[in-house]
Amino acid sequence: MDEAVDTINRRARGLDRAFEILDFLRHQRQPMRPNEIAQHIGAPRSSVYELVNLLIRQGVLEYRGDDGRVFLGRKLYFLGTAYAEQFDLMRECDRLLARIAEETRETAQMCLLEGNKYLVALMKEGMRPFRISTNVGEPVAIPWTASGRLLVAHMSDQEIIDLIPPADFTLPDGSKLATSEFIRQVRDAEKDGFFTFNSIVDSFTHCLAVPVFEPGPVCIATLCLVTPKEDGIRNRDGYLGRLLAAASELSEKLGYAASSNAPMARVGAQV
Repeated sequence: MDEAVDTINRRARGLDRAFEILDFLRHQRQPMRPNEIAQHIGAPRSSVYELVNLLIRQGVLEYRGDDGRVFLGRKLYFLGTAYAEQFDLMRECDRLLARIAEETRETAQMCLLEGNKYLVALMKEGMRPFRISTNVGEPVAIPWTASGRLLVAHMSDQEIIDLIPPADFTLPDGSKLATSEFIRQVRDAEKDGFFTFNSIVDSFTHCLAVPVFEPGPVCIATLCLVTPKEDGIRNRDGYLGRLLAAASELSEKLGYAASSNAPMARVGAQV
């Protein structure tokens, strides 16, 4: 019995380590040698080599080049497409983002939290010759983003402080965002039902974000527009109107029934 339990525990640890390797490569976005992976994640080289070989045999990792570097394999692509086919939120967001980007000519995004970071999960480029810097799947500090204020709004002040690493309140220009100021912005965004600001990451962009709710209500995602600063400010109300209509549609499909006191309803009255 003890031997069986020990085998199960070893396999569970191996599975955890395998996902750690995959997440590390996803964040690095470049092929790496197994010994480099082991060094960066603080794992024994022998176990990393063993897991890498297993993942290669399964097609989850692939060799890149002839120097032993490995990266995410094509099987992950097929798993991802199967996931996308069945997950209504992603499919519906893809459709709505395409519509918003076409109507506004701006870059439209769907954003999420992953652990204690923000990331862009889906993006549709606008028609204008304008490129933003944040890539799909790239983790970003929550306080750097408009969406971050909405994605943590269902948490208590202390839960927010516990979630976000202190270093993430240091902005890209080196200045510090006071925790109390961030909390105030979160509560204002929760009350208003949206958040807009001139981007902290790119000085020439303006960001507009609105919440997608599931019952609770909990903001599980945001729909966003990233625009040239002047255009975003000038067209703010019209852009917010389009985002809010799409977010309301998604929220209803997730089972969230907005009441007259709900944040989304209050915003609709303002725009």
